[in-house]
Amino acid sequence: MDNFKALKSLCPTANFQLDENDYDKLIWHSPEINIPTLEEVTQEVARLQAEYNKTEYQRQRSSEYPDLKEFVDAYYWAQNGDNTRMDAYIVKCSTVKNKYPKPE
Repeated sequence: MDNFKALKSLCPTANFQLDENDYDKLIWHSPEINIPTLEEVTQEVARLQAEYNKTEYQRQRSSEYPDLKEFVDAYYWAQNGDNTRMDAYIVKCSTVKNKYPKPE
């Protein structure tokens, strides 16, 4: 995470420039909005990073889940009485979920 993202998170409607992601080079163009302090920005960077880290398992899973086309085909066949493809699809999804478990 960086200072720019933290500033946008803290003040989504503010207009500002931030050169080289350096808080000391912040140019604020929204006088109606209070400028967050460096401490507030640093805390927001840490919060955003922690939030990002908590969802790492989702990013890891997404590239390994079976294709949705496979699900559509499995669903079609399951609706016509053949659950073998759906069972296989579910096993693939469960394998990925077990490989990258959701943190507690």
